[in-house]
Amino acid sequence: MPRPHGFTYEQRGDGSVVITHRGRAAGTLRGARAGRFLAEVESGDAQLVMARWTGAYKFGNERVARNHPRNRG
Repeated sequence: MPRPHGFTYEQRGDGSVVITHRGRAAGTLRGARAGRFLAEVESGDAQLVMARWTGAYKFGNERVARNHPRNRG
């Protein structure tokens, strides 16, 4: 499984944190959650932490799911 990439985060003046993935908003954290996120992103692999906090993991089944009869549209 490839490592996550394309994530960035911005800490705003009101204490909130906005996480983006390839330029699109992926999540906003406020209050205590924002503080925990900032502490974790400083101490670990930032891309992996942001992917985990936004739930934007790749599970490897995207191609298979696209071919399922329910998803053919």
